[in-house]
Amino acid sequence: METMRAVVVQEPGKVEIITTNKPSPGPYQALVRTDAAYFCNMTDSKLVHGSFPGVDTYPLALGHESTGLIEAVGDKVKNFHIGQRAISGLVFDFQDPELHSGWGGFSEFTLVNDHEAMLADGVADEDHGWYECYEIQNVVDDDISAKEAALLCTWREVYGGIGDFHITPEDSVLIFGGGPVGLSFVKFLKLMGLPYVALVDPNPPKHALAKSMGADATFTPDSEDLKNLTALRGKPLDVVLDAVGHENIINSALPLIKMGGTIGVYGVIAAEKLTLEKNKAPYNFNLLIHQWPTRHRERTAQQPLCQWVREGKLNADEFISHEFAFENIMDAYQAVADRKVIKALIHY
Repeated sequence: METMRAVVVQEPGKVEIITTNKPSPGPYQALVRTDAAYFCNMTDSKLVHGSFPGVDTYPLALGHESTGLIEAVGDKVKNFHIGQRAISGLVFDFQDPELHSGWGGFSEFTLVNDHEAMLADGVADEDHGWYECYEIQNVVDDDISAKEAALLCTWREVYGGIGDFHITPEDSVLIFGGGPVGLSFVKFLKLMGLPYVALVDPNPPKHALAKSMGADATFTPDSEDLKNLTALRGKPLDVVLDAVGHENIINSALPLIKMGGTIGVYGVIAAEKLTLEKNKAPYNFNLLIHQWPTRHRERTAQQPLCQWVREGKLNADEFISHEFAFENIMDAYQAVADRKVIKALIHY
C-alpha cells in the first residue's frame, strides 16, 4: 500500500509528522494532492491543546484549510476532474485504525466528496457515509491561485457568518479580535459598503493592518475612547462581533449596542457556561452564537469572494504573515502559539 505524510497530534501538546497509508478514493470521491494549506489559529490550536469541545480521542490527524490538485476520481464522480483544483479536501477514515481524524487536511493527500452526485443518486445521507461538510468541498477556477484557494476555507465561513448574524449594509459594526477572522470581517464589511466598521485588539500592529483593510477606527480593549464610543459617535452600535469567543467580550459589548441590537459570537467557545451581565444591556438585544459553519451560506460565498479576488479587491497576501515548508510545520505551530501569526501558509 502506498504511503504519505500527515501531521498528527499524538497527545495534547505533542505534534509530529508521521508516515501513514495514502487514502484511496471511493465511488463518489476524488483524490487530491495537497499543495498549500493554512494553520488555523483557533481550531487547530484547540485540537493541539486538547481543548476543542467534543474531541478527546488521540492521536488525530490535523488540518482543515487546504487545497490541491485532483489526481484520481471514483467511478460515480460527476463534478470533479483530474487536474482541477479543489478545496476542503479532508480525510475522515484513515487506513490506520489507530489514527483519528482532526479533519486531516495537512496530509499530503486528502479526499473530496461529490456532494452533488450523491444528491442526484439519492445517497446524500449518513447511511451512505455522507457528512454535512461535503457540501463545501468544491473545485476552484484556474484563475484562483493556491494561496487564495486555501484561504477560501476561512473566508467562506466568515462571509457566511455575515448572513448568520443578519448584518445589513446600513449597520455600524464593532469587531473584537484582530486575528484572521476579525480582519476578514473588517475587509468584507467595508467591501460591502458598511458606513462604520471598527476593530478592538490589544496589539497595535493589527490596528494598522485593520486600517489598511478599511477600518474606520481601532481601539485597545482598555481604551477610554472605546468605553465612551456611544457618546463619541452620538449613537450606539447596531452590531458587535466577538471574533474571539469569550464571556468577558460579550459582557463588555452589552452597553455598546442599540435597543434591539446584536452581539454575534464567532467560533467555538471553550467555556461550558456563560454568565451575562444583563443589567449592562438594553432591554431588547440579540445574542447570536456561530460555532459551526452554515454550509449553504459557506458554499454560496465562494463566488462573490472569488470575484473580489479577480477584481483585485481581495488578496491573500494581506493576511499572510508567515510562510513555512511542510517539513517545518511544527515551526508554524510554535509561531501561532507565540501569537506571532495572522495566517501561516504551508507550502508542499
